[in-house]
Amino acid sequence: MPRASSKRKSRPLNSAPAAKSSRVDSSSSASRKALSKVRQLVDSFFESYVNKSLGMIDPEGIEALCLDLQVDHTDVRILMLAWKMKAEKQGYFTQEEWRRGLDALKVDTISKLKKSLSNLEKEVSKPENFDDFYMYAFRYCLTEEKQKCVDIESACVLLDLVLGPKYRSQVEYFTKYLKSQKEYKVINKDQWLNFLRFCQEISFPDLENYDSDQAWSLILDNFVEWMKSKAS
Repeated sequence: MPRASSKRKSRPLNSAPAAKSSRVDSSSSASRKALSKVRQLVDSFFESYVNKSLGMIDPEGIEALCLDLQVDHTDVRILMLAWKMKAEKQGYFTQEEWRRGLDALKVDTISKLKKSLSNLEKEVSKPENFDDFYMYAFRYCLTEEKQKCVDIESACVLLDLVLGPKYRSQVEYFTKYLKSQKEYKVINKDQWLNFLRFCQEISFPDLENYDSDQAWSLILDNFVEWMKSKAS
């Protein structure tokens, strides 16, 4: 008597990959939905301060933002926020810049942004970030097309804001010198960068390791001479 055939049903070869693919697609879809939700929140947040005729946040909008953050518009953390956004024009945030900054900070509401400011300060204070922030602060103050220098009064305010917390004595004496001298009306990029290097490298206030034969800007040679004359 012939033996009964006991054939087992074979599983389709592509069933496991298909199931895996389905899970991946489902996960990707969920991720896209989550990102879309965050983007909607960030854009809605932007709309709270935007000047609709300009399509960007203007100085008035930034004032309103500062009010909600409970910080003054001259607070250095607002400049840090502009740095994080890579904002190009002083007093204005485009939607692209806003998205860039808030995405990097991982915030989408005023309360989250407020809480993130202390972490932003810590981020900027890291040596690898501070030099970039310091240079950004100078560029951010170049408000006119083809402008390459910052006037002495503005430079003094900016130095106090950006460098004052780290190098109080150096900034106080240098800004006092800048306000008293008559030779320089503006500060250029090289002079700006040189003063940061001066703060980082030169013993102060004794100035013992300052060597005028090194590649220092003339304005710093004059500042050192002024300091020494005050001490004698």
